[in-house]
Amino acid sequence: MVLFMEIITLGNELLRKKAERVTDIDKELTKAAGELIDALHKGEGVGLAGPQVSLMKRIFAVHVEKDIPRVFINPSILETSLETVKYEEGCLSVPGVYADVIRPGAVRIQAWNENGRPFTLDAEGILARVILHEYDHLEGILFIDRLSEFKRKRIITKFEKIRKA
Repeated sequence: MVLFMEIITLGNELLRKKAERVTDIDKELTKAAGELIDALHKGEGVGLAGPQVSLMKRIFAVHVEKDIPRVFINPSILETSLETVKYEEGCLSVPGVYADVIRPGAVRIQAWNENGRPFTLDAEGILARVILHEYDHLEGILFIDRLSEFKRKRIITKFEKIRKA
């Protein structure tokens, strides 16, 4: 499926496309899940979604703090908290720029792991934020889309300056 995962950045049209549902969790997908975790660690991030490495499947990986790395395949958001929290976010596909984003403080998500086992997870705090951020990637949404137009334009301008440097 994928031999070497390279993280794509803002401007690549794949980041704006919806990922396709996984129809079979086979050896290739299991291998791709491991490579996704490796790419996440190499990029020194806390989450990475398939579309960020040109893998247009509904899969993402998270590795937050001392928790174990987790893979989410065909995730469904079952519930989010009414309480929202503002927190600074960044993205491996928009490197070098950060902004405060408001998101629900907790999430309940259902998905399958890389071994084809279904699970439901209740998450809060940073783990919830990373899950919601990566889920957005599966929908073709970037964290900058959750900002005001003024802030989004400022972030894009800063990103372009960093990329040219």
